[in-house]
Amino acid sequence: MQRPRPRLHPRLQAPEWFTADDSTLNVALVYPMQGPAGIFGPACEACARLAAEEVNRAGGVLGRELRLLEVDGGADPQRVAGEVEALVATGVVQGVTGWHISSVRQALAPRVAHRVPYVYTALYEGGERTEGVFLAGETPAGQLRPAMRLIGEARGVRRWFVVGNNYVWPRQTARAARRYARENRGRVCGEAYLPLGTDDFTDVLRRIEHADADGVLMLLVGSDAVRFNRAFGAFGLDRRCVRLSTLMDENMLLASGPEATRDLFSTAGFFASLANQDTLDFHGSYAARYGVDAPAPGSLGESCYEGVMLLAALVERARTLDVSAIGAAAEAVSYEGPRGLLRLRDRHVRQRIYLAEADGLDFTVLAQLDNGN
Repeated sequence: MQRPRPRLHPRLQAPEWFTADDSTLNVALVYPMQGPAGIFGPACEACARLAAEEVNRAGGVLGRELRLLEVDGGADPQRVAGEVEALVATGVVQGVTGWHISSVRQALAPRVAHRVPYVYTALYEGGERTEGVFLAGETPAGQLRPAMRLIGEARGVRRWFVVGNNYVWPRQTARAARRYARENRGRVCGEAYLPLGTDDFTDVLRRIEHADADGVLMLLVGSDAVRFNRAFGAFGLDRRCVRLSTLMDENMLLASGPEATRDLFSTAGFFASLANQDTLDFHGSYAARYGVDAPAPGSLGESCYEGVMLLAALVERARTLDVSAIGAAAEAVSYEGPRGLLRLRDRHVRQRIYLAEADGLDFTVLAQLDNGN
């Protein structure tokens, strides 16, 4: 029986200027507008739109104007997947990109990735193999493993306690963390998984104290991590435990406040405080476009810039929108942006990863990690 053609929700009707013809390449930009990750949603949108404008000034994609249509990636994963599938099936968009949690990616990929190229920009747990999905974010092997090793050596951390939200990314990352801790003569001495939107961390803070942990691996999203940081500092655990997060940007740091960021480390492929030429050029373009009051373009928002650039590079290299052809040409794709000159391997972007320490309301980059790239 033929599958019913999805209908476009009235809320998703494209504006009149959003044409769907051979003159444009329309892309669904899926990023969080609500929920814990909504704190960095504005930066996601700003960075993606800056990239689209730069692509269009350079001639577009296959001579077409690249246009972005926003979709709220902070909604229920099945709802997000249904909305994007409708946009794809009705021909409104010819590609998908953006930052959203892994639960959304897992719902979305099987429904659209065989039809249009899908560039997922978030750091994630690794292992995505769906045809048509291309990954611009960091994975635990290249991000968390060397960071745990370096902090273990420098600070003597041996007893890690994992605090994460209760979904696939924190749970799968914690599995890897157990292995990484053993490699460094340590162990994971406790784990706690909390619903998205948690605001009371009293019980888990007591568990961390009783476990005698000297390191906390934070796998919390957005405002959940902000509230945890504040509670952690108020509880006094920052005087006995370091914290390491693979998802902590400058907007989250600012919201946490300087009194809540003592001995807080973050690891990512981009930090706003990097002083290399690629980062400085990006900051110049971002400030010229949005002014000094724009949201901080941290690693999570900046990843959406990478997503637009990678999607454009993939289509340009393949000279077609056919997903199979794009996949066949992907290994030859490269592009240049705030993270430098990047290439794909096994449909994942290979990039430099850094370890940074919170210094008040900013990050100080301590080292480039040895992650094999």
